[in-house]
Amino acid sequence: MTGNERIGILTGGGDVPGLNPVIKSVVYGGSEIRRQVIGIRKGWEGLTYMTSAEDPTYIRDLTRDNTRTIDRTGGTVLHTSRTNPRRIPESKLPKHLPKEQLKKLPFDGKTYDLTSIVLANLERLEIGCLVAIGGDDTLSFASVLSKAGFPVVAIPKTMDNDVQGTEYCVGFSTAVTRAKQSITRQRTTVGSHERIGIFRIFGRDAGFTALYTAYVTSTRCLIPEHPFDLDRMCGLLMEDKANNPSHYSLVVVSEGAIWKDAQVKEYGEADAYGHRKKADIGHALAEEVHTRTGQETMVSDLTYDLRSGEPDAIDQLVAITFANIAVELIRDGVAGRMVGIQSGHYGHVPLPDSSAGARKVDVATLYNTDRYRPNYGSKLGAPLLFGGS
Repeated sequence: MTGNERIGILTGGGDVPGLNPVIKSVVYGGSEIRRQVIGIRKGWEGLTYMTSAEDPTYIRDLTRDNTRTIDRTGGTVLHTSRTNPRRIPESKLPKHLPKEQLKKLPFDGKTYDLTSIVLANLERLEIGCLVAIGGDDTLSFASVLSKAGFPVVAIPKTMDNDVQGTEYCVGFSTAVTRAKQSITRQRTTVGSHERIGIFRIFGRDAGFTALYTAYVTSTRCLIPEHPFDLDRMCGLLMEDKANNPSHYSLVVVSEGAIWKDAQVKEYGEADAYGHRKKADIGHALAEEVHTRTGQETMVSDLTYDLRSGEPDAIDQLVAITFANIAVELIRDGVAGRMVGIQSGHYGHVPLPDSSAGARKVDVATLYNTDRYRPNYGSKLGAPLLFGGS
């Protein structure tokens, strides 16, 4: 740890329910160890573009008073962005930086690396340790700062639940809860019209959200880890429809799922972390199902709605606990770690290495590749929630 006593905190990437409870608990825990907490707005954008230590656009003092009720709502009071300080194009360089300073920044011909600017701004803010809350992309830059010698403690959050080193990420339980509620409501419409319901859900590289949603709704699911056979999938949906007194069937599809021999289609410009948007698997699958079965389909996009609103009880509990562990690590002078859950227990691990990619569903134990369903058996001895990877 440095001699500075302030704790900085930021949220990056997509918002999820549970971020505000983390922020509040870090502020309350910080006050217990007599550390002031500084909120950095808009994720890594704040530390990249701030003009001064009092810049109201990006810097906010956090206190027990102004965070007292934030845990009752979703989103993040600090707001967020997908800024990657290591890849800033010339058109988006901070306008206030002197040209002499810009000439000294690493440049790969397309983008500038502003890591040194972020480190200088952390020093200007007199922050001694930074709490970074995010998924793979946000935490990849946290790892960069840690390797540069700056103390960072990370808290994983993502609806996809795919951060390496932890079995649980803030936001995951609420996403599954909301998906279950939506599917339960929409059964009435799918059944009234005797259609095949296709529910698209987040999960670009990992199928945890689709898998656990299918687990609690007793539906088929398709995940990125296992390309599926289109004809077999259609046959199973028709089988379900025939055996259902209401003559409908359902399947939950990860956005990154794909059938065998199909090409992964992406579109749009890549974001700051190199990701392009994937083509809509929901509508593409619906067209194929209709062509092969002649059945009418109903496609429902269960994506952004799952990350809206207040957290459920599990996310609230995990968020508070993750935050308190993070504060304890800071109190004890421990940095370069990510709070997480391993084998069903709270713990902390080294910051995840971005080269490892997303954590994946263990298909052999968690997924029935013949029936395109979650495995319901062999759970004796497994953790109560979300174990396995």
